[in-house]
Amino acid sequence: MEVAVKRWGLLVGGVLLALAGTVWTLQGLDLLGQSGGMNGQRIWALIGPVTALVGLVLITRWFSRRQ
Repeated sequence: MEVAVKRWGLLVGGVLLALAGTVWTLQGLDLLGQSGGMNGQRIWALIGPVTALVGLVLITRWFSRRQ
């Protein structure tokens, strides 16, 4: 049971990180058309892709362990 929870945690965590990274990237590039502290801040345009990449790695690990 514990192993299954850890495996699903990889998938859920990976999806959340990938989504957050995508949103952060778009906000950093000021492409969402919103107002706020993150919009137009170049640091988020750098942090976002790194976060999304970590999420994609976790998702890939989930699929590779699924077999």
